[in-house]
Amino acid sequence: MAGCTSRCRQGVLKLIQSLQRLVSGTLTKVFMYPKHDKADDELEMTTVCHRPEGLEQLEAQTNFTKQELQILYRGFKNECPSGMVNEETFKHIYAQFFPHGDASMYAHYLFNAFDTTNNGSIKFKDFVTGLSILLRGTLREKLEWTFHLYDINRDGYINREEMTEIVRAIYDMMGKYTYPALKGDVPQQHVDAFFQKMDKNKDGVVTLEEFVIACQEDETMMRSMQLFENVM
Repeated sequence: MAGCTSRCRQGVLKLIQSLQRLVSGTLTKVFMYPKHDKADDELEMTTVCHRPEGLEQLEAQTNFTKQELQILYRGFKNECPSGMVNEETFKHIYAQFFPHGDASMYAHYLFNAFDTTNNGSIKFKDFVTGLSILLRGTLREKLEWTFHLYDINRDGYINREEMTEIVRAIYDMMGKYTYPALKGDVPQQHVDAFFQKMDKNKDGVVTLEEFVIACQEDETMMRSMQLFENVM
């Protein structure tokens, strides 16, 4: 099936809207406060008409319960029968969050971060694995995920060009609502400040350990990383 239907886009949009709220701290009840009403639970489960293959394996690999995985899968599969989201659809969805900017490049990098198999589509396993890290992972896991987002060429290092591309994509996405107001050299200043703190041995690249240590040791940097996390 070539791409998703408009119904699929709406469904995936709802999932990503939930992701936005969850990552930014506005946690929904289904994840943060599991329902205790048995009748409601049973009614919810009767509507779960899809079961992902390897459910037990996904439960072991993520921080979601079996019931949460079934509910997530129902939403993913019911709204996108092809069982996958391609990059074009992902960009279309993400653009709706940032109507005053250009989200296409950042959506491209984010899509690649979710598409761990590099096959040009996000399947349920890709989606739920990334979601588990962003919502319920440890600080270390979240920082590692963010590192891989910045490591565009997947060589295990972040260089200035890669970080500049991501930062500029974020500014482009935020558009006229960037604060402080975007000037031509602001992204580069941001990258310079990060590299000064992260690149401990001054070899021109940042390793995973340098990235994690720098973020953990610097409160300002952590706040900055959390700010960028909000646009994931």
